Amino acid sequence: MRGADQPQTTMFSYVSVEDRIPADHPLRTIHALVQPILTALSPRFDAIYATRMGRPSIPPERLLRALLLQVLFTIRSERQLMEQLNYNLLFRWFVGLNPDDAVWVPTVFSKNRDRLIEGNIADAFMQEVLNAADVRALLSHEHFTVDGTLLEAWASHKSVRPKDDPSPPPSDGDPKHPTVDFRGEKRSNTTHESVTDPEARLARKSHGTASIIGHLGSVLMDNRHGVIVATDVRAPGHAAERDAAVEMLTTLDPRARRRTLGADKGYDTPAFVEGTRACGVTPHVAQNIHVNKSKSAIDGRTTRHAGYEISQRKRKHVEEGFGWGKTIGGLRKLHHRGRAKVAWIFSVVTAAYNLVRLRTLIRAGVCA
Repeated sequence: MRGADQPQTTMFSYVSVEDRIPADHPLRTIHALVQPILTALSPRFDAIYATRMGRPSIPPERLLRALLLQVLFTIRSERQLMEQLNYNLLFRWFVGLNPDDAVWVPTVFSKNRDRLIEGNIADAFMQEVLNAADVRALLSHEHFTVDGTLLEAWASHKSVRPKDDPSPPPSDGDPKHPTVDFRGEKRSNTTHESVTDPEARLARKSHGTASIIGHLGSVLMDNRHGVIVATDVRAPGHAAERDAAVEMLTTLDPRARRRTLGADKGYDTPAFVEGTRACGVTPHVAQNIHVNKSKSAIDGRTTRHAGYEISQRKRKHVEEGFGWGKTIGGLRKLHHRGRAKVAWIFSVVTAAYNLVRLRTLIRAGVCA
């Protein structure tokens, strides 16, 4: 018997949003992980908000949960996020909105997000995620991997102009997409900068490739379960990755013993090896001995141990975090300008990746 196609006339629903979400939905595990983290951050929220005066703003807990949704579901803008919150019951449940609650104006949401940036909430949220992993015995505190990647800035090559004369170059007069000819012009970070994002720098991923305008994002990963324990964003440079690695090592717990650090050939320099050992860490860097017959900064006293081979295998897992962040987390092309905002969103995306990693490990029964 054919069913009748009747118009939707029901005004009320007696099925709660909680009952509509499947019991095995992946967001349920992440929601359970996030709730105690936000509770622990409550004192920090109190410090950046007025206690009695003024109108109530967006609750920071809901703001952070909405930002997590934006990262987890690759939502490219706050405006699109508000649109989906208006009709997506799954998103409303995760954020904590009732079906009849009004969603926020996108500009108001962005202004409240900037308050979290000023309060350095991303680093605190990242640390609480790591504490949740440590409680479940998912951090080794002994064996790590470091690596960096270029984050393409929210700026184009047309915005790169001489520092002494930032006026627009001659173009064809197109108000939206002018054709700018800068062929034959020698550009460098010493003489040129982007007027869109002055803190971004011209950089190449490797020799023989085209330069991009971007920032350098570095991470420090725990080798045992692939959880990222530290992040760093700075200007690209000759030794920027190695300097960031040493700085991140200083944030580790000094009480741990026999710590190792895996890295690729780009870190095989005497200065980096000495800096790593000064932090009480054994450098397990890949030996750079195939280019111009150069001599490696480490020798058989390091490479003869079985732990060195393990570090070289484990270090490749750091690319999973970079791939997830650029494919899912929206880091392939940044939507924020300025190094402070880029570092903040880089920490948020990394924390979201760690939550996904913890969810996977918990489902696999790996945690204690």
